[in-house]
Amino acid sequence: MKNLVVSKSLFRRRTPLPILAVALLLSFVGSHPAFSQTGLKLQLVAEQSAIIPGKPFTVGLWLNHDPGHHTYWRFPGIVGVPTQLKWALPPGWTAGDLIYPEPERVHMFKIKAQGFNRDVMLHTEITPPAGLKTGGTLTLHATAFWMCCGTSCHPGSMDLQLTLPISENAPLNEKWHERLNEERSRAEQPSDAWSTTASVTGATVTLSLKPANANARLCKSQREAKQIIVFTEDGYFDTDKPQIIRLGNDGSLQFDLIISESAASAKTPETLRAILRNEDGWLNDSRLRSLKIAPKILLGK
Repeated sequence: MKNLVVSKSLFRRRTPLPILAVALLLSFVGSHPAFSQTGLKLQLVAEQSAIIPGKPFTVGLWLNHDPGHHTYWRFPGIVGVPTQLKWALPPGWTAGDLIYPEPERVHMFKIKAQGFNRDVMLHTEITPPAGLKTGGTLTLHATAFWMCCGTSCHPGSMDLQLTLPISENAPLNEKWHERLNEERSRAEQPSDAWSTTASVTGATVTLSLKPANANARLCKSQREAKQIIVFTEDGYFDTDKPQIIRLGNDGSLQFDLIISESAASAKTPETLRAILRNEDGWLNDSRLRSLKIAPKILLGK
């Protein structure tokens, strides 16, 4: 069966969450189980080499992009559909939320969105029942859903499985342990090195950051400051509109972000949920590339 090429208008969202896009995607790929992969290879992997009864273990969804292709973060922005994983676990098993590492700026056609150009490992924690018998093997089943875009966009799904022995011991699988540790190091985090405030005036939300202690790494120039990208966690501001960035003499930073069309007609949220990515790091030791913030939003005139 040929791939479905999706027009950009279908996935240019006007609601904070991609409800319609996800519903359409799941409906289509659910009725076409042979829907092929375009621009992407997927693999279900485990950090541990075996399952220990009652002990949680980490499972990763490895996404290997063909050159020029990308997939989407947990909140894609104004276009796109996030990669998802639906488990079919045996009774007594549980799966945690799918965890995404820090996002990158991606382009769906000429529209700026939030996703992954690089190969990436999403992951989750699986907990088996304590009464599981050792000595055999067990196969876990899940279905992945995604949208992969290059010069065109292709939704897809694939049934995946992972077979592991059940044992009292589970040494680490060094290859995937290393990959997962790389992704954990990319995770967004809050930091007390920076203080943040946010205010709304008209169609603009202004985010201000000030160094709060000596651990804060200051930008050396306006040019460096302009490389910082602000990602939205809930669609409050538009990912495709310009982000105006100003660097103060004291190292403070101010960002003007345009409120999205859908958010403009809704109640202003209590907090600005965002992630700020600075390739040079937010701390003096160059660690913490992605700063997680949630300042209260003050209403202006």
